[in-house]
Amino acid sequence: MSEYSLTKIRMQTKITSRQLEIIDATGKILTESGVNGLTIKNLAKEMQFSESAIYRHFNSKNEIIIEMLHYLAETLDDIYIASYSHDDNPEDKLLQLINDKLVFFKENPHFAVVVFSDGLLEDSLKANEAIHSIMMTKQKHLRPIIAENQSVDNFTNDLSEEEIIHLLMGVFRLQMFKWRISGFDFDIVEIGNKRLKNIITLIKK
Repeated sequence: MSEYSLTKIRMQTKITSRQLEIIDATGKILTESGVNGLTIKNLAKEMQFSESAIYRHFNSKNEIIIEMLHYLAETLDDIYIASYSHDDNPEDKLLQLINDKLVFFKENPHFAVVVFSDGLLEDSLKANEAIHSIMMTKQKHLRPIIAENQSVDNFTNDLSEEEIIHLLMGVFRLQMFKWRISGFDFDIVEIGNKRLKNIITLIKK
């Protein structure tokens, strides 16, 4: 699979079309103005709606952000499922899964703003649960791929599945954070894939 943008998964979501429009507009504001620029007033102006029209779909800015996180978890799950064939080489499965994730974030950088902004809704249990769901979704898909690579002696068994997953997720979290705070000024797909190949070099049998 190559590109996998939001428009390709909208038929699968439970979110209403109007809520998706609000999420799109929220994403545009987040990308251009950051978290501080996201207000219901600015959102209504961006969409040429009244503020009351926004409130008919979401109770607050925080609720929009939390819904974005839930939406991201569901979307990434769909992307990971479609990333590769079960007949593919086990190393290629990992390469394709990570590449498709990177392509998605490159096409939709506002999700990186939501996920990788320090202090954003950190006191919100719902937001923390949503971010945890995103992490668990990735682990769910990584685990069998790592296990398969270890079973065919492609990856070292000196590290457990869990340790390799933590290594991968830690490196990519740092890279995504650097991409966000740089203002998205480098190609996250190119750099991310390079980092992945570096990790594979370290963990190959």
